[in-house]
Amino acid sequence: MPELRFPSIDGLRAFEAAARLGTFEKAAEELAVTASAVGKRIATVEDLLGTPLFQRGPRLTLTPAGKEYLSHVRAALGLLAAAPQHRVARRRVQRLRVSAPPTFARQILVPELPDFTATHPLVELEVVLSIPFLDAEGAEADVLVRHGDAAAVGGIELMRDVVLPVAAPSLLARLPPLASPADLAHAPLLRTPLEPWAPWFAAAGLPWAEPDEGPRLLDLGLTLEAALGGQGVALARPSLARAWLESGALVAPFAITALPAHQYLVLAHAGSGAAPQFAQWLRRRCEAISRQATALLAVRRAA
Repeated sequence: MPELRFPSIDGLRAFEAAARLGTFEKAAEELAVTASAVGKRIATVEDLLGTPLFQRGPRLTLTPAGKEYLSHVRAALGLLAAAPQHRVARRRVQRLRVSAPPTFARQILVPELPDFTATHPLVELEVVLSIPFLDAEGAEADVLVRHGDAAAVGGIELMRDVVLPVAAPSLLARLPPLASPADLAHAPLLRTPLEPWAPWFAAAGLPWAEPDEGPRLLDLGLTLEAALGGQGVALARPSLARAWLESGALVAPFAITALPAHQYLVLAHAGSGAAPQFAQWLRRRCEAISRQATALLAVRRAA
């Protein structure tokens, strides 16, 4: 007898929903998964059957094999749905995937999540990291946070960040006094392509080129950790370093600030469901964090 191979229930539900609604996106919204997940589930069914079920295009069209298979799938799902054991009352949870750069996720997003989940208990959040230079497209996500130029990549600024030099007190104790910005010539400057020094040099009136000595760090969090370890002076955003500035683990030797080369942006997201709500919430929280960081700097300068 021929070997029987059964597709997964998730695959059959994805196929039926896509056939009925006409797009992977609409099927994903109904099933509370991503469009990519719907596509993968259907592809698995097609691989098992050895034939395509859809002709892909602006709107999905069933192939002849797909039309025939759909009648069997609907009958099978109808029988399963009729079983009373499958009718379990439960809350409808909406899944939301958020992609963000590592340091933003650790220092801003994750600490603020309880505020969102408290007011949106039926939204199940999944946070994934996007790695600069290695993950240009980013993971499949409903909301994307990126660090870049809004004119180049699109999106809306989450906050108007500034940058300024910060260092560990242990490093400052070993250096000649930093009485003016020009005294940084005697200090090791930490460097990262994600936060070039040029904007701050210009604001401080220093006609200097980018530092070209020392390790090159491709992560803002690693740059801050190197500064905490006394390895050098970092160019930092108070929004990311506010906990260490507040504790005194990092200090800002100068009051001069500059707009960074890039800002954090929230990119186009799903137009319905929890995605717009989350994006609006994130903008509000980031604006509040920016105000808190600015106030913290003012207090430290006064002290």
